[in-house]
Amino acid sequence: MITKRLEEYLEIIYDIIEQKGYARAKDIVKAMNVSPPTVTEMLQKLDREGFINYEKYGGVTLTEKGKRIVKNLEERHETLKNFFILIGIDEKIADDDACKIEHIASNETMEILTKFVEFMQKHEKPKWLERFKIYCNEGEFIKCPKTKKKIKK
Repeated sequence: MITKRLEEYLEIIYDIIEQKGYARAKDIVKAMNVSPPTVTEMLQKLDREGFINYEKYGGVTLTEKGKRIVKNLEERHETLKNFFILIGIDEKIADDDACKIEHIASNETMEILTKFVEFMQKHEKPKWLERFKIYCNEGEFIKCPKTKKKIKK
């Protein structure tokens, strides 16, 4: 089973590889601010579980399995961040919170949030969302006008 901590290591390894073209244990130690033995132990575990290729005193690369985990985390992060921004949260806060929540949200929650964000991005400024933002910023509740139009299911 993959834990939040394992996911964090995979993300750090991915980020380092993206920046430098390669990752080494000492880069991970620096990025995560943990001891070398802690990193070595985690790299050995990730290697045993098939998420990375690791050689002592050598480089670290992600396997396809590891890359899939990171790609999934990136998608979860973007969905959460976009959702938070959509409802009016500052982009920096949205990014920070998405980073925390991406590891713990259930797959079911993420599926529905993804559909919601996709749905909302296809609509131009829904009136209810604008009214929600007014409510958040000013505390004023604006009721939706009554309509005679029926919505088909």
